[in-house]
Amino acid sequence: MPESSTVFKLGSFALSSRQAELVVAGITSVAMAALIYGVTVFSQTPTANGATAVDNADPIVVFPDFVSVRDITVKKSQFFDYLEDYIIAENQSIAALRAELLPYIEVANTGVPLSTQERNFVYRIAEIYKVDIETLTEQEVANELSLRVDEIPVSLALAQAANESAWGTSRFTLEGNNIFGEWCFTPGCGIVPRRRPSGASHEVQRFDSIAESIESYILNINTHRSYRYLRDLRAEMRANGAELDPMLLATGLGRYSQRGDHYVDEVQNIISQNNLVARDKG
Repeated sequence: MPESSTVFKLGSFALSSRQAELVVAGITSVAMAALIYGVTVFSQTPTANGATAVDNADPIVVFPDFVSVRDITVKKSQFFDYLEDYIIAENQSIAALRAELLPYIEVANTGVPLSTQERNFVYRIAEIYKVDIETLTEQEVANELSLRVDEIPVSLALAQAANESAWGTSRFTLEGNNIFGEWCFTPGCGIVPRRRPSGASHEVQRFDSIAESIESYILNINTHRSYRYLRDLRAEMRANGAELDPMLLATGLGRYSQRGDHYVDEVQNIISQNNLVARDKG
């Protein structure tokens, strides 16, 4: 005997099993369309003219879980790969600004006064790079900017990041996106170290993103008096048309840590042991 089909009743109508499946599918499609429409409407933001616009939320950036990576070689490679593009992007931004500044620096060194517009531009950058515009001449401001507005080799930044963040596993990295151990001194500006000496007031700065931490780190190297020697070395390399030498520049980081020369050795060893100079070639 042939297999009989199942019959469903909907009100006064009788439906076969196939017809019932089609009805259910149709109802489901309508419900999904209504749900999508509702989500779209409620995710829109009113504009000034009363219309609505869909919010463009920033993408969620998740810091990799380097703690769970047990293979040291893999952890190092992933750590460097993750940070490299951030450092390159910040260096590119600085290089573009430097290229824009250099013509004005050349004009200032001829002794010809800058125009009002040129002067305003140069002095606005000087304020960002913490150059004393009150006591220095135009030429002195320009020459100081030529020392400060410049890149940090990718290899050097990566080595310091590895050292300061314990390869991306430190408490300050995980809780505050701080991969260079930078301090701040305003209460509530960061994370209080558990072993902070009695009477000390510093905190480890909290950043909203890894990109912000890198931007702050490079600005710190380019402005703080403790790294003047590094900047002088870099300027000499530029003047000689040479590539930036991260191993030599590292000698200007003796005051970055209380470990002094030992810290310089640590940074140089990370560079050499991991062949980080190859990453400077882009």
